[in-house]
Amino acid sequence: MKKSVLFLCLILSINSLNAQKIRFKVSGEKDTLVNLIKYFGKGLYYADTAAMKNGVVTFDGSKQKPGILGLLLSGQRYFEFVYDNEDIDMETSGPEFVKNMKVIKSDENKVFIPYVDYITTKKTEAGKLGEERSKFTDKDPQFKSLGNQIDAINKDVEEYQAKLMNLNKDKLVSKIVKMSTEVTIPEAPVDAKGNIIDSSFRFNYYRKHYWDNVDLLDERLVNNPVFHNKLEYYFSKNMMIQHWDTVLVNAFEFCDRLNPKSRTFEYVVGWITSTYGKSQIMGMDKVYYRMLERYYCSKNKDGKSPAYWVPEDKFKDLCENINNKLNIVLGVRPPNLILKDTTDAKWVDLYAVDAEYTILYFWDPECGHCKKVTPKLEKFYQEKLKARNVEIYSVGKAIGKDFEAWKKFVRENKLTFINVAVTDKLYEIAKANPESLVPMYPGEKGKPTTLESLNYQTAYDIFSTPKVFILDKDKKIIAKSLSLSQMEDLLDRLQGKKDAPKLFPPDAEEDAQMQKKE
Repeated sequence: MKKSVLFLCLILSINSLNAQKIRFKVSGEKDTLVNLIKYFGKGLYYADTAAMKNGVVTFDGSKQKPGILGLLLSGQRYFEFVYDNEDIDMETSGPEFVKNMKVIKSDENKVFIPYVDYITTKKTEAGKLGEERSKFTDKDPQFKSLGNQIDAINKDVEEYQAKLMNLNKDKLVSKIVKMSTEVTIPEAPVDAKGNIIDSSFRFNYYRKHYWDNVDLLDERLVNNPVFHNKLEYYFSKNMMIQHWDTVLVNAFEFCDRLNPKSRTFEYVVGWITSTYGKSQIMGMDKVYYRMLERYYCSKNKDGKSPAYWVPEDKFKDLCENINNKLNIVLGVRPPNLILKDTTDAKWVDLYAVDAEYTILYFWDPECGHCKKVTPKLEKFYQEKLKARNVEIYSVGKAIGKDFEAWKKFVRENKLTFINVAVTDKLYEIAKANPESLVPMYPGEKGKPTTLESLNYQTAYDIFSTPKVFILDKDKKIIAKSLSLSQMEDLLDRLQGKKDAPKLFPPDAEEDAQMQKKE
């Protein structure tokens, strides 16, 4: 027993001796608490806190992940350095911390600190020359002379970077520098007469080789804002058409190249999902839901979600009704609705509506905004849509006391477009005897409606009203969550009447209100 205890103590002692230390001496600093900060993509986070005394502070490096770290001093002053599981001992003074830095111990920073100082100096020189050049036109001799000087600086920087990478191939700093350099794009091929064969060659080459200088399997590189900047640019309009299906193809291809257990995978999947989940571009919710489906709500070979970083109690909120939500994205034919009209006797089938376009409109007779919008929708229908073969399939809330309120609103506002609902009577039958209304097995005949129709709020994710979907002749969704002015503008353009007089001028308040419904 004593031997075991001694052996354990010896192991702990050895581990303590091997723990990496990050030490700084910053001359002229007051005794205070200072912070170690770290990057995860573009995000800057607190990594550790320690007391600085007589300008000296030491952190436990074993707590940190390799990448770019920084020392945050009072007054929001900080400088960055590279950490890669090695002891670090550096001394400096302000205000130019990097320029004054002396690296006592750290192979990585003996390369990185001079590099940062060099790049900063060259960037300042090029910036001043650029400002001077902006005073001239491209026809002035000074313009060309200053441009040549800028080109010379850029060439010097490229040579410096190439030499650094060649001499430090085994260091993290080399990979960081390489990541910040652009790929070399060859000239486009030409025919026998010297004419370019493919005008898109250079762009396509750049896009195909965009990540060549980044080791995507080295998760240390994600702890660096340069990685985020490259990722953000890759998914921008500069590199791909901002269409949900285009974004999805590239998102899946890129994410599937990564190590699914890595922090790179965590960051990329999280960033794409979050970015398109918050997008104000109509249709980009498809990217959000498909990312959730593929990387959060599925199971890997271990029977767990690929999103290993998400706490178990969060998956319910993320994945609940995910299939229903994917059924109402742009380009999809949503679930059919077969509901009763105000007579509470006639069934009306959404798919059977014969129209070039159909406005699918969900509303509540007690909803304040619905009370304002719905009568205007009737005006829209009578004065424009009806004559142009555009129908409105309107689904109202009509259970309990809302049944009479719904019918009264339809009657008093003389709504002539299709008005259907899960009526109060229909609701009671569905509760008592659902098998009389919906098929109990696939293909069963003789049932008047569908389960999705009776549960339309879940099927169409209706938890606030009004909510709008625009369907084409095949009943596929082409737009949603539009205000009246936006609907009018879209349908005018789709039907070749973009210059037609408008019934509803743009209304910023209504546009914002409808956007909130999404």
